[in-house]
Amino acid sequence: MPARNPMTVYQAAWCRHGSRRDAIERAMIRYDRNFRALACGLAALAGYVDAIGFMKSGGLFVSFMSGNSTRMAIGIAEGTALGLAAAALIALFVCGVILDLILCAKVTIAHRKVTAMTGVAVLLTGAAICQSADLNLPTIGLLCLAMGASNTIFQRDGEVSIGVTYMTGTLVKLGHKLADAALGGDRTAWLPFLLLWVALIFGGILGAAAYSWSPDMSIWIASAVAIALSVATLMMTERK
Repeated sequence: MPARNPMTVYQAAWCRHGSRRDAIERAMIRYDRNFRALACGLAALAGYVDAIGFMKSGGLFVSFMSGNSTRMAIGIAEGTALGLAAAALIALFVCGVILDLILCAKVTIAHRKVTAMTGVAVLLTGAAICQSADLNLPTIGLLCLAMGASNTIFQRDGEVSIGVTYMTGTLVKLGHKLADAALGGDRTAWLPFLLLWVALIFGGILGAAAYSWSPDMSIWIASAVAIALSVATLMMTERK
């Protein structure tokens, strides 16, 4: 059997990676207007909840796991409890993804997106109940689980097609599309990525303002928005 050229193997793997990346970038553009609006609504909800989680936890995130990873690294280097707290939130976020995917696999009476969105709504409602009962740690934990679960809603071919809680990749895609436009490509393909980022920022502003106004009500508002998005998802999937 002839030896395989390592460079050829590397190039083939890179092409496959590029194809998957391109497919994920195209997914955001190819979703119809209603589903793009749903993605922006979820990004706004993620920003809203993350701002609440940041203020409630004293500087940790419930949806931005890159930030928590840095916080964990600093905590380890300094030998403080910060590292353990950040690690716990990262683990909860991943558990939220796992639990919602298992729920979607087991519940077949509804569209997968509806089931996933309902899971997010249930978790946020649980967080609101815990907040009203002055149970701080369970509240933060449930907020983190909900944000992990929210990333299971937009999925295609086993890949996350739209990440609604993390914007680094979205901003990179925005840069790609702006570069393409500058080089003569599609002049509007960058707009959905910009709107997704703006939605998260807008939600964060509202979340910070709502938590400052009323910590209890702010999470009940998040729960109500998630329930409304669940109903909207049901209506959209029934029309397809």
